[in-house]
Amino acid sequence: MSEQLKKLVQQVQEGAKYRFIHKDLVENIARNEITKGRSWKGTVKAVRNKLHQVGGAYQPLGIDYEQLTSELKSLPHDMQTPEAKRFFIQTMGLHASTRERLLILDQFFHETLAPLAPIHSVLDVACGLNPLALAWMPLSESVEITVCDIYTDQMEFLNAYFEHFHINGKATCCDLTQQIPSEKAQIGFVLKTIPCLEQIDKSIGSKIIQNLQCENLLVSFPSQSLTGKQKGMRQFYSEHFQTLLKDTNLKSTTFSFQNEQAFLIQK
Repeated sequence: MSEQLKKLVQQVQEGAKYRFIHKDLVENIARNEITKGRSWKGTVKAVRNKLHQVGGAYQPLGIDYEQLTSELKSLPHDMQTPEAKRFFIQTMGLHASTRERLLILDQFFHETLAPLAPIHSVLDVACGLNPLALAWMPLSESVEITVCDIYTDQMEFLNAYFEHFHINGKATCCDLTQQIPSEKAQIGFVLKTIPCLEQIDKSIGSKIIQNLQCENLLVSFPSQSLTGKQKGMRQFYSEHFQTLLKDTNLKSTTFSFQNEQAFLIQK
């Protein structure tokens, strides 16, 4: 890494909203933006804007994962208890992506995963706080969970969550635009992920769908904006999804929910 790039990454991450973002992603975006001939201040702003589009917009107020980990330790070790589920719902409400799914949580995973139940292995990419929804999924007792996202503090919290509830799970940081995870699983979750990553790489959707080593993929798209506007998003993303499957032999089943459009792909 050049000194200039190193300085740019460091300055971007001095902002509180960007401190815990996976350094590889920051470096990847910075390397691209630094070549565009902007002023130094403009380049810093451009990198931060990209990071906001990819992740920051979904937790604009920030999330205190240290506090959540502390609260986690006081819970029973059975994730099906009312106390645990209450904590999961409250915590998922802090992240826009999972907050939008709370109204349909009972039916979302029951309907989409019913053909595959019981689930014995899960790979959740750009997971956010979706792993906290495991209590609503039709899982086998010995299920293996692998998840990844761009926030280091979020991944530490999820590892603490796995440990507390005796889940065979692992959370790590990843930059999907640079490397697609190679872990194999019965089901791969790509939930409302593709539109975010397309802010960096327009071809990332087809790369993820074709290269994830999963027997099945549950891919979803938002049907409304973060501000609640429809804007024809359901139709737009349904058509976009079909373009991602073009020239493949992949089959999919469609599930329409109040604010999310999901597709189950059999690979």
